[in-house]
Amino acid sequence: MNTKINQYLYPFIGQVRDLPVYLTGIGGTEYQGRIKRPEGYCWHQILYCADGSGTLLYGNISVKISAGCFFFLPAFYPHEYYPDDKKWDIRWTVFDGYACTKMLSEFNMNKPVIIYPEDGKLLSKLFDKMYVALKTDKIYGNFTCAGLVYQYLMEFHRLADSDKANGFSDKSNILMPVLNYIDENFRNNFSMTVLSEIAGVSHQYLCRVFKQIMNIRPNEYVVCRRLTEAKRLLAETDLSVSDIAEHSGFSDTGYFCTVFRRREKITPSEYRKLHNTSNLS
Repeated sequence: MNTKINQYLYPFIGQVRDLPVYLTGIGGTEYQGRIKRPEGYCWHQILYCADGSGTLLYGNISVKISAGCFFFLPAFYPHEYYPDDKKWDIRWTVFDGYACTKMLSEFNMNKPVIIYPEDGKLLSKLFDKMYVALKTDKIYGNFTCAGLVYQYLMEFHRLADSDKANGFSDKSNILMPVLNYIDENFRNNFSMTVLSEIAGVSHQYLCRVFKQIMNIRPNEYVVCRRLTEAKRLLAETDLSVSDIAEHSGFSDTGYFCTVFRRREKITPSEYRKLHNTSNLS
């Protein structure tokens, strides 16, 4: 649905309350405001970002939400989201049912799920059908929507599973700009805040992804990158140890020597001798 939606639609639940899955609400706004729910929401939700960008917060995780993103929020799961732009077009589908919780558990959807599907056309079509059915058929529209929301949920799960298969790639995409920045700036001092902003995720989430992919924390990676440069300079130049420390991004020579010996099991001077270069230290 390319047209803007600025309407909330809620079906008469009494007719469908005994169904395994049914729609409890659908709608959207092109000017989504801040939503803060410390206790979560009473129903399950799948939200879609049609335009603009915002931020989703849950637990210790902060995720940027931009056009093309679908995200699932379980019932009673604390969360918050807010726009980063003046205009943030968000459409939501809200659902419940006696079999809903069990089905979501089978899908491992017990916490928020964020996906950027390559092809979300079916999800969009199902949303449009639910919206039109509820708006145009006040008697049977909610029954129609019950079947459609089940399809909607199944398609979201299929796409989420596909995303999980590509999860390593997705996380690598988060890390690549950070790794590139570190490679270009390891000689300088910079904070984790800078790296988090480059990645577009929270400090905590960046550390988690770094650990999963690189098996190391970001600050440890920076130290390793500096040591790699120091070893190159020790092997290829006649620079003094203190100059090498400075050129590698270590502001203190004593600290550099301590870190070098702890990680390499030998001193910088011993490392230089092993590589048959100058004996200057």
